Amino acid sequence: MDKYNTSLATFFFVLILSQAKAFNITTLLGHYSSFSDFNNYLTQTGVAAAINSRQTITVLVVENNNLSPLAGKSQDVLANIMRVHVLLDYFDIQKLQELPNKTVKVPTLFQTTGHANNDQGFLNMTDLGSGSISLGSAAKGETLGSNLVKSIASQPFNISILQISNVIIPLGIDSSTFSPPSSPLPRAPAPSPRKHHSPAPSPAPITGGPTSSLAPSPNRPSAAPAPDTPTGDAPTADTPADAPPPAPTGDHDSSSANSALGVSLVVVVMLNLFLVLVI
Repeated sequence: MDKYNTSLATFFFVLILSQAKAFNITTLLGHYSSFSDFNNYLTQTGVAAAINSRQTITVLVVENNNLSPLAGKSQDVLANIMRVHVLLDYFDIQKLQELPNKTVKVPTLFQTTGHANNDQGFLNMTDLGSGSISLGSAAKGETLGSNLVKSIASQPFNISILQISNVIIPLGIDSSTFSPPSSPLPRAPAPSPRKHHSPAPSPAPITGGPTSSLAPSPNRPSAAPAPDTPTGDAPTADTPADAPPPAPTGDHDSSSANSALGVSLVVVVMLNLFLVLVI
C-alpha cells in the first residue's frame, strides 16, 4: 500500500511540474487587448509556436499604437523581427535591476535561424540608473532605442512578458533575411592549348597491287582511259603503228648455238666411223 501511495504521489508531482512548465503565449497575451496586433504577428509568423516549445524565455511586447514600423514588411522579415523580441533567458524586473555590470548582451530567437549577421541576433539591455532600463540591438552602430515600460506577466522561471516602448529592428535585417549562404563562383575552365595540326601527307600513287576498294565518284571522270580503249584515230597501246619488231632475246641465240654444236658433233662422229671402216 505504501508503495502504491508513493507511486501515485510521484505521478501527481510530475504532472504538476509539467503543467507548471507549460505555457501558451497566445493565451497569455489574449487577456490584453492593447497587444492584440503583436499577438497576431507572433501567431501568423509561427514565432508563437517556437516560444511555446521553449522552457525558459522572455518575450518583449509592444502596444498596438507603436507597431507602425512593421507596416509593409514581408512575412519573412516580420518573422525575424518578432524573433528579435524573444530572449533565450528568463528576465523579470528584479533581475534587470540587479545586472552585475549594469548591462548584459542576450541572444534572441533570431540568432538560432542562421541569418543573423554582426550580432543582429543579440540585444543589449543596460541599467541607466533609477530603475530605467534601455534596450537595443547589439549590432555595431546601433543605439538603445527602446525602454522598459513594465512587466505584463511572468511564470518564474519559465516565461516572462515585458512591455517595451518601441519595436527593435536591427539594421540590415531585411537583406539578411533573404541572403542565402554565399558560395564561391564557379571558375571558368582554363582554355585548352591550341593544337597545331600538320597537313596530312598526300597519298602515294598506287603502283601495282590490288585495285582500291573505293570506287571513283560517278561524277568524276577517270584519270586516264583504259589501256585497251581506242581513243579516236590513235593506235592501240599494245600495237603502236610505227614500233619496230621486237629484238630477239638471249634465249633464242643460245638455242641456235646449241643446234650448230650438235650438228658438228654428228659430222665428226660419222667421219671417224668412215675412217675406221676404210682402214
